[in-house]
Amino acid sequence: MAWLERSELILGKENIEKLKQSKILVCGLGGVGGAAAEQLVRAGVGNLCIIDADIISETNINRQIIATQENIGKYKVEELKKRLLSINPKLNIDARKVYLRDEVLDNTIIEGWDYVVDAIDTLSPKLFLLKNCYKNNIPVVSSMGSGGKTDPSKIKVSDISESYNCGLARNLRKRLHRLGIFNGIKVVFSEEQSDKNAIIEEESTNKKSNSGTISYMPVIFGCFCAGVVIRSICGLE
Repeated sequence: MAWLERSELILGKENIEKLKQSKILVCGLGGVGGAAAEQLVRAGVGNLCIIDADIISETNINRQIIATQENIGKYKVEELKKRLLSINPKLNIDARKVYLRDEVLDNTIIEGWDYVVDAIDTLSPKLFLLKNCYKNNIPVVSSMGSGGKTDPSKIKVSDISESYNCGLARNLRKRLHRLGIFNGIKVVFSEEQSDKNAIIEEESTNKKSNSGTISYMPVIFGCFCAGVVIRSICGLE
């Protein structure tokens, strides 16, 4: 395929074929998940499952690649599916408009995946997904919090046990420790201290606060997640 010529130059024909055959799951299609899914498809991933039940809101426009003034109120999975098929019409895409509840994730995990991208932004389903990937030996990369941060040079990839200066990572570690999980989960996080003035209290399910977010940070987190997946499948890590 001509559109993958540049990718083949750096990865080689064999690795392009590996990506084409790979089966990737992306959970959560906000700023991080949408960017991760697009980079995976542009790299040549041939089989993709995307899950999210949310609709696009006006407040998504500042950071989510699928959000525009024209598609406010439409479902993220449907809009992202159209976008990804416009990039690769031969993409085998499974777009699931379902809430990421425990039973949904439980049934999804057993389908088997070459890699999972966790871009969920609420704690309970995020914990459940990571626990089940860990126990089923399914490779996963999990995005920590990009809110309240502005310096892309501070973004890192590490084991969750080595993450710091991230409230989401801290809360996840505590809960994973209770389950006997102390390491073995790869995360994308920022070592930058969050701007406390950019965080407001919010009372909603599994979420106690809401953070200000700048356009590029979630996208870069998503690119880091996609890079982890692509490099792993191609044997570059």
